[in-house]
Amino acid sequence: MHTTPSSARGIALVLFAAMLWGTTGTAQSFAPSTFSPYWVGALRLAIATGFFALLARRAPRRGAPWPWTVIALAGASVAVYNLSFFAGVRHSGVALGTAIAIGSGPIWAGLLQTWQQRRLPPLLWWLGTLVGVVGGVAMALGQGGGARLTAPGVALCLLAGLAYAVYALANKRIVERLDPARTNLAVFGSAALLSLPAAWLLGGPLQADTSAWAVVLFLGLVSTGVAYLLFTGGLRHISGATGVTLALGEPVTAFVLAVLVVGERQTWPAWLGLAGVLAGLLVVVWAEVRVNRGLRSA
Repeated sequence: MHTTPSSARGIALVLFAAMLWGTTGTAQSFAPSTFSPYWVGALRLAIATGFFALLARRAPRRGAPWPWTVIALAGASVAVYNLSFFAGVRHSGVALGTAIAIGSGPIWAGLLQTWQQRRLPPLLWWLGTLVGVVGGVAMALGQGGGARLTAPGVALCLLAGLAYAVYALANKRIVERLDPARTNLAVFGSAALLSLPAAWLLGGPLQADTSAWAVVLFLGLVSTGVAYLLFTGGLRHISGATGVTLALGEPVTAFVLAVLVVGERQTWPAWLGLAGVLAGLLVVVWAEVRVNRGLRSA
């Protein structure tokens, strides 16, 4: 009998990771406006790398060779995501840029996984993903943010979504051979090496005060370190495409924090979008559980 690990654990871990990612925007709002977003992205990768290095020293060794080609692909994808997302948001505005980047990620992941495995994800998965993506777009646009539809902005945000999908699928292959701590150490270490020089070129010399460092430490340790440790652990139990779709829990958390912590008032399209994301996530979870049940009974 062919058995697979329970998908419930993987779903829970990824959703918890998405909740931590959702704190990023609220935390970043406490940083000085003069603090370059490129340095925010690069420094959080560097701090997360240090966090993973400490964990990797205590994690048991599996003895498997490190898949350096896949690690390089995943690390480059993380670096490209950070840079293209921030640049895309600058061109398109926060609402539209976030909607395109996060919304396109699950679609890219589904297409890439289809190409990789030579079979389509279940129809139920596509239904839930599309409902969640449409809901995420409505939720983001409903919150405003100065949307500006430009070709460079759309292209950069689509590139960010593609880079994230490539990272997730590559990360799943790595964690099948390495433990989550070493997987993230390899991926984020290589991403930090690429991102720090890019931040210097695009954002100029680093200028950060105490409040900026406090924000970056939180982003690096919690929103990145702990979150991606949970995400990587979750990918051991679910498909990469499902992991990307479940990451739509990030804008849900950001939405709730904006209301409860920042005190923002949301429009009715944003609330309808929130309902759409939650409905889509439930359908995707159902589809993943059905697939795993079928594999266990095969």
